[in-house]
Amino acid sequence: MIKTPICDLVGIEYPIFQGGMAWISDAKLAAAVSNGGGLGIISAMNADARYLSEQISKARELTDKPFGVNIMLLSPFVDEVAQIVAAEGVKVVTTGAGNPSKYMESWLAAGIKVIPVVASAAMAKLIARAGAAAIIAEGGESGGHVGETSTMALVPQVCDVTDLPVIAAGGIGDGRGAAAAFMLGAAGVQLGTRFIVADECTVHPNYKEKILKATDISTIVTGRKLGHPVRSLKTPFSRSYMKAEYDANVNDEQLEAMGVGALRLAAMEGEAEKGCFPSGQIAGLVKKAQPAAEIIREIFEEAEEILHGAKKWII
Repeated sequence: MIKTPICDLVGIEYPIFQGGMAWISDAKLAAAVSNGGGLGIISAMNADARYLSEQISKARELTDKPFGVNIMLLSPFVDEVAQIVAAEGVKVVTTGAGNPSKYMESWLAAGIKVIPVVASAAMAKLIARAGAAAIIAEGGESGGHVGETSTMALVPQVCDVTDLPVIAAGGIGDGRGAAAAFMLGAAGVQLGTRFIVADECTVHPNYKEKILKATDISTIVTGRKLGHPVRSLKTPFSRSYMKAEYDANVNDEQLEAMGVGALRLAAMEGEAEKGCFPSGQIAGLVKKAQPAAEIIREIFEEAEEILHGAKKWII
């Protein structure tokens, strides 16, 4: 069995987090991952405090295991959801799309373990000084909002600048990826794309089907012109967005408008033409739908076997 400091830090059996994916990571999926021995995470996305409070209550009905909340720092409701996680006694908060330092003092005072997502070693050092409990180093292979540095390059550099446990994210979809992450110095892994096809994930069936049919070249990155690139599956929407992004006649305001509601259309309605389907580059590895607990067990059985056999290359 693989056990790392992450397990004791947040009270989980396997050192694996489920990514906080907007319109996907709800209470049902988070609870299933937590019941399976990992850390399930509810996405606060762009929703208000009422939505988040309802999701936290629902998760507590479905599991007695630890779970977390992901807060997107660019959300218009970030101040109120930041207060809710403290008031609700959430044990773990992960953050994305920014610097969480503004909220660290109140979260730490509430006993929350804050584990921000970073895309650079510089940000890792900054949030470590602010009191983070661990760090999620997310490479550009991941789905959704992405940075420029790959997981292979990012994780060891983050490990070199902090003594905190590091969770590797981006481009990890099976035991081989998990084993590689541990060899890079990570103490845990975070997966998003593979959990989209978990039986307990309530995303629209069309989304799951697209992931299951994806190949290694099925994703595209758009939004670089606006300063917040997003990796998603190649669809009519993403192709038209890419075309508009490099059209001199389309301004930034028009580009922003094109993306409004596209993720919800994909996740909730399965809208193939107008929806945006975030996905990591590992989608081509995902070949079957499974219960979340089975996904976790399969990943760590494979990773353990690989790590036990690592000496075969040493002569």
